[in-house]
Amino acid sequence: MRWDPTQYSRYADERGRPFLDLVARVGASEPRRVVDLGCGPGNLTALLPARWPSAVVEGVDSSPEMIERATSSVDGVAFRVGDATTWQMPGDCDVLISNATLQWVPSHLELLRSWSASLPSGGWLAIQVPGNFTSPSHTLMRSLAESERWSPLVGDVLRHDDAVGSPTSYAAVLLDAGLDVDVWETTYLHLLSGPDPVLEWVRGTGLRPVLAALAGRTVRVDGVVQQADQAFSAEYAAALRSAYPDTAHGTLFPFRRIFAVAHKRPR
Repeated sequence: MRWDPTQYSRYADERGRPFLDLVARVGASEPRRVVDLGCGPGNLTALLPARWPSAVVEGVDSSPEMIERATSSVDGVAFRVGDATTWQMPGDCDVLISNATLQWVPSHLELLRSWSASLPSGGWLAIQVPGNFTSPSHTLMRSLAESERWSPLVGDVLRHDDAVGSPTSYAAVLLDAGLDVDVWETTYLHLLSGPDPVLEWVRGTGLRPVLAALAGRTVRVDGVVQQADQAFSAEYAAALRSAYPDTAHGTLFPFRRIFAVAHKRPR
């Protein structure tokens, strides 16, 4: 399943704000190594060398397309393709950041336990995950994908509302690891412009598995054969327009996110 860096970056300012809020709570002064795990196209990772100029800054992402974009557009950062599930904590990784990545990783609480245990003395661990899986943008997508017309084509590619934990669950894992913990949640109210902006937002992230499953296939709608991905998008867009109506100012799109920052006190 390929990522499209251009589509993902369409709402770069809105997607970037949680990263800035997350990193602002990391109290490291002179870390040796800073790793952005799930760095995407690297536009946010690019901010880290200025924050920690003496650190080695590394960006890791499972998408070759994202790493290609990052490598070609960002200086001062070492980028590489890597999987969060097999990534190993370097001994000098004083700051680990994972922003809007772990929702793609089943059972990622186990990863947090492992990372917490291997975090160096004095190190910092900072994560952010979307907490909007029960919002209309996702419930409508799942409902449509599970409908009689679409379920035979889409299958079970979508994650459900258990894709992320509660703020309490993240706090518990990190506290049990003996870390000092700061956990919070925020709902951003994004003002989006253009036609079907919520569809365009999820087209770059959560809708990708559906579009990948439908690519190259056809479906008959009202007696007319159509490309399946286009027909699904049109039906989904109509439902989104009802849930997120356009206004004179644009489309208001509430987006809840969950944050956790943890610190291992120096020994």
